[in-house]
Amino acid sequence: MRYVTFRTETGDMRAGWLNEDKVIDMNIASNWKLPNDLLTFIDKYDTYYTLLEDIQAHEESIYALDNVRLCAPLPNPPSVRDFYAFEEHVKTARGKRGLTVIPEWYEMPVFYFTNHRAITGPEESIEKPKNCSCLDFELELACVIGKKGRNITVEQAEEYIFGYTIMNDWSARDIQAKEMKVGLGPAKGKDFATSIGPFIATADELEQYKVGDRYQLEMTASVNGTPLSKGNFQSIYYSFAEMIERASQNVTLYPGDIIGSGTVGSGCILELGTDIHRWLEPGDVVELEITGLGVLRNKIVE
Repeated sequence: MRYVTFRTETGDMRAGWLNEDKVIDMNIASNWKLPNDLLTFIDKYDTYYTLLEDIQAHEESIYALDNVRLCAPLPNPPSVRDFYAFEEHVKTARGKRGLTVIPEWYEMPVFYFTNHRAITGPEESIEKPKNCSCLDFELELACVIGKKGRNITVEQAEEYIFGYTIMNDWSARDIQAKEMKVGLGPAKGKDFATSIGPFIATADELEQYKVGDRYQLEMTASVNGTPLSKGNFQSIYYSFAEMIERASQNVTLYPGDIIGSGTVGSGCILELGTDIHRWLEPGDVVELEITGLGVLRNKIVE
């Protein structure tokens, strides 16, 4: 299934799933037995999923995709943890600053918390921070936690994943670089926006691409139609299972929590260098695409 949150022509926010070029409203299609938001649906998925088999979508519950506006599939996640799990990105980004990869990076997957109240979706405008001169995109894959768990092992972890989506961890590089000299962060360099979408795909949607504990998914980014980044999720150093084990150590993960992979190799301007592309400016359109997960498109504005 590919789950979405969407707005109708009247502005109402609804939840449902995609069926080719149609959007099915889960609340109406189930005769109001399913909720009208994905967070509640995910939280009680063990109760709700049995209802899905009996749903016969009727005319009132079906929208043409062109007649709705897709929003962030999960506009209100309880938390967002973003990892740093692609070795190529770590090597290149640190190398730009004259640094090598520290040994501790190979000992454990590390993450930071970003602003779960600044989630944006496909086609939403991203405001360039007023004091930012070096705005960047970051091409990432994210998983959504599907059930409550604590001290989850690698062997158990995949049972806790509800699905996957594209994530853009927007970065104000100049602000980020300055504040991290203090020894904390990133903070204001990151918390103005994180984009996800256009939908959350359940694991069965990606099963055909699975190789071991990873997926063979091509990841690309373009700005104003010009291809810039190309990588593959298969190259990630730490699997999502390893990230979930780390994230859940001595703490509880909740349904709807988002776990970001970190940037794939070449997946940002910081890595590519400004000789390849300048920092982002108002008017730029950024498109991130991942096999099986669609295209996440956003425009930068003042």
